[in-house]
Amino acid sequence: MLQSRLLITITVLCLWATNQATADAHKDVTLMALNVQNLFDNIDDPNKDDKAYLPLSAKQNKAHQEACSTISNPYWRSECLDLDWSDEAVTHKMSVLAKVIRQVNDGQGADVIALQEVENEHILERLRNEHLSDLGYKKSILIEGKDKRGIDVAFLSKLPLAGEPTLHPLVIQAHRERAGDTRGILEATFTLPGGETLTGYSVHFPAPFHPTEMRIEAYKHLQLLQEGLPEDRLAFAAGDFNTTSTEDERERLLDTMVRPDWVVVHDECKGCRGTYYYARDDNWSFLDMIIVSGLNGDHTSWRIKPGSVALANALPEQVTAKGTPARYRSETREGASDHWPLVVTLEQKHKQDK
Repeated sequence: MLQSRLLITITVLCLWATNQATADAHKDVTLMALNVQNLFDNIDDPNKDDKAYLPLSAKQNKAHQEACSTISNPYWRSECLDLDWSDEAVTHKMSVLAKVIRQVNDGQGADVIALQEVENEHILERLRNEHLSDLGYKKSILIEGKDKRGIDVAFLSKLPLAGEPTLHPLVIQAHRERAGDTRGILEATFTLPGGETLTGYSVHFPAPFHPTEMRIEAYKHLQLLQEGLPEDRLAFAAGDFNTTSTEDERERLLDTMVRPDWVVVHDECKGCRGTYYYARDDNWSFLDMIIVSGLNGDHTSWRIKPGSVALANALPEQVTAKGTPARYRSETREGASDHWPLVVTLEQKHKQDK
């Protein structure tokens, strides 16, 4: 009798384990591109231009005020002199970003988030540990770059890493005098449910006020990285590509440098105007994009889940009265980011779909 019960128990456990493995192997994977708009701590870092993101009490000395006075842009100069990036402001900023993340997947957040404009690993770890600790994100992935503002690209992921991440510096040949205002491409490879691998690139291309040639070089750099992957590797790039709709219409950058090898997921975003709004031109752009390669061919078992591409912008904090992205303003504790996040879900194909 005891042996029979033991045999039944072992059989049940084996069936449970098999069913669990099958369920895990068919788990969907959600990706998010999130520009966090200056997620800085308030600790002065002499290696970064973070003087705007300090408590007001630390801005009362002559040296700081003289440094701020050299800034030509009046908005940035005022921010440098008068922004009170207090402990309370930092905490509130992180709490809003956490709400932005939690609106995806019924409060569980995306499986992999590509982030831009993060000062350092310390502040990203604070966001993970203090505001997202119950969601299962593993240690932050961020490698310090050389952007003169001190902002970096990063990942938060629930998927385990398959190897060490790498930051590929962006080498600008044209307009080398502007090279300081660039970010590298962060590469990380993750293990998917079922054991396959997914390579991700978190990107933040040169800003639109820089010449188009700089973004062309960034696209070429990304393409070289993707071409160096195994032929059957599923890959995505996500982040702030800084390609305006006006520039794309004029230069056809996506048609010539992206769509031949990648799926541009916002092409499937029904009714979406963009992730960024230029009030001066009354113009919308998908500055933030997710592009995916490796979805075509007999080797792949993944596809974009129909209807999953969307803007994650349902929170009141994210939207102005005009219906545009609400820039975060610490003085009034309003807004979230001047970019809206983009999300997409990848699902495994059924056998009959392959």
